[in-house]
Amino acid sequence: MSHNRLAAETSPYLLQHAHNPVHWWAWGPEALAEAKASNKPILLSVGYSACHWCHVMAHESFEDAGIAGLMNRLFVNIKVDREERPDLDALYQNALGLMGQHGGWPLTMFLTPDAEPFWGGTYFPATTRYGRAAFPDVLEGIAHSFHRDPEKISHNVERIRESLEKMARSPGPLALDMEVVDLGAAQCLRLIDFEDGGTVGAPKFPQPGLFRFLWHSYLRTGNSSLKDAVTVTLNHICQGGIYDHLGGGFMRYSTDEFWLVPHFEKMLYDNAQLLSLLTKVWKHTGSPLYRTRIFETVGWLLRDMMAEGDAFAAALDADSEGEEGLFYTWTSEELSALMDMDTAIRFGTLYDVRAHGNWEGRTILHRNHPRGGGDDGDLAEAKAVLLAARDKRIWPGRDDKVLADWNAMAISALAEASLAFDRPDWLTAARKAFEVITTRMTRPDGRPAHSLCQGRAETAAVLDDYAWLILAALSLHEATAAPEYLERALVWADQVHAHHWDGAEGGYFLSADDAGDVVIRTKPAFDSAVPSGNGMMAEALARLWLVTGDEAWRERSQAVIDAFGAAIPEQIPHMTSLLEAFAILAEPLQVVIVGPLDDSGGRALLRTFATTPLPPVSLLRVDNGAALPPGHPAHGKSLVDGRAAAYICQGSTCRAPVTDPDQLAALLSKK
Repeated sequence: MSHNRLAAETSPYLLQHAHNPVHWWAWGPEALAEAKASNKPILLSVGYSACHWCHVMAHESFEDAGIAGLMNRLFVNIKVDREERPDLDALYQNALGLMGQHGGWPLTMFLTPDAEPFWGGTYFPATTRYGRAAFPDVLEGIAHSFHRDPEKISHNVERIRESLEKMARSPGPLALDMEVVDLGAAQCLRLIDFEDGGTVGAPKFPQPGLFRFLWHSYLRTGNSSLKDAVTVTLNHICQGGIYDHLGGGFMRYSTDEFWLVPHFEKMLYDNAQLLSLLTKVWKHTGSPLYRTRIFETVGWLLRDMMAEGDAFAAALDADSEGEEGLFYTWTSEELSALMDMDTAIRFGTLYDVRAHGNWEGRTILHRNHPRGGGDDGDLAEAKAVLLAARDKRIWPGRDDKVLADWNAMAISALAEASLAFDRPDWLTAARKAFEVITTRMTRPDGRPAHSLCQGRAETAAVLDDYAWLILAALSLHEATAAPEYLERALVWADQVHAHHWDGAEGGYFLSADDAGDVVIRTKPAFDSAVPSGNGMMAEALARLWLVTGDEAWRERSQAVIDAFGAAIPEQIPHMTSLLEAFAILAEPLQVVIVGPLDDSGGRALLRTFATTPLPPVSLLRVDNGAALPPGHPAHGKSLVDGRAAAYICQGSTCRAPVTDPDQLAALLSKK
């Protein structure tokens, strides 16, 4: 008997739909078999728990008995959490793009019983509006075409398949040099809004990957425009409505050009990347604003985002009580009732509190306005009172999934920030989250899982998981010098190469070679809200080369870059992660600190390294360089007169050792 099967799932997004009158299936062999047996097309609906428009379509259509009945009669209906199955989402988003439509969520795709796409869209209203066809009309039209015009469906399927297969091919190599990298950074400046930050126009996304590239380019070239592009952006993000000024943490993006009105969902991947970027830029600027936002956001992560023990949850929803942003916004009356008059005036001046609000009758707290400058330390108590009052509201939903790649981003950011700010407690949090991944998210075949929820870790890892996990392991190895982190990184690097590498054309596929439910494996090379899997894998392999001295890792990294190099000239803003990896290979830089880990001199050298602004650089800490492989440039390096020593290595050679932190700082400042 047909029924809704989602109650057996663990994904918070799928469980949001467990009581729909739609006879939903989760993606899997049973659902695909049902489509073939019934000869019905598949209605594939892809979304995620914090997605506002996913909620809208659910309320309008999936909770409507009439529309659900139509769906049940005409289709096999399958729900997918795009965060659980990013490989499926990537495939069908690509297919939608080939149809000339912009992607997004909810993704609504129509597939043959063999899971091949033939038509689709994103959000469809229940009735005709917004210039969009009514969803019931779409359903009947698609079902009619599928059964009455199979030749048209077959033609669409074949055309889309051919294009998807072409997209999955590697464009091939292009000779790169650092001049190309610097030119790419200069070209990216044309996209920047130097008044309000970010890229020109709305909506505005933080794009930390792009701005990381620009920042490293500034450190390398000294081009002040690159610095301004990053700092103007971070200043406005940190003071805008996209930032939670009471609880910490950044929202996903701004709907306007001024960073005032956010899309109120909070995603782990945005906050992890911004923590890392802010830490890098703080090392150079010493900005109190950046330091404050780092501490507040780490506080939010450790307070509100812990899941499955000691790992991090995926997201907080944009909506509460059925209204977007209600949890985070205020009326002037609500604020005044919680503060004395003088404090309310001071607070209102700084945070743009207006009698009738600055957005839909309510106030979004922000400081991107002429009266928003200055220190607000005197308002700390008032802000604590407001946060306590806000905590009593009905909270937005929280997606408790532990995603390997997003957690790895957070682990790397925490490890980096722990060194920069001398916060061993942050490093402890990073190590605990890593332990969750290695102990509770390892599948029977020894490979990592992509997600963990309610104790179940069943979804296979994808390329992005491997790339970020390797980088997280290397970050922890740098911060702790514990050999098990490097050992784990090497295991993962071999696993991803065995199961994801395209031996014919190069580059890594998003899905593994035994992913039997993906009709075409995609090969991601373009950066989006997160850098591409291939870009980050190239960086991870380059860093493995630096830490081990093993040329095999350098060759693998170069092979990834060669697989996609030909696309870079036309896609520079969307391929900066690959350019970052190339820069590491072209100008390899490593600092090796030789000496016991508990040595005070070694700790002083480490502190100097951790607070010095540098382009991508690898850190290695060893008791004695004799333990390093013979191929490593610091092999055999030792203490100097019994004192811990730092060696700056570029490529295959190392400079004379230094034992004085000030001398190390002076040498590093020239890099």
